[in-house]
Amino acid sequence: MPKMKSNSGAAKRFRKVASGRFKRGQSHRRHILTKKSAKRKRHLRDDIQVCAADTPAIRKMLPFS
Repeated sequence: MPKMKSNSGAAKRFRKVASGRFKRGQSHRRHILTKKSAKRKRHLRDDIQVCAADTPAIRKMLPFS
């Protein structure tokens, strides 16, 4: 039987937290930042938790987390 592999793209994007859920970084922070307010950029800096509906799919992509 072949080796079980993690999805490497998902491994770079998601981290497991102690509660068993996953956290992710927010989008819209890469470029075109001049028109975005400081408040908006500051709030995008924080990681947020993945919604519960998407968690089973991420768990499937990251079997070792």
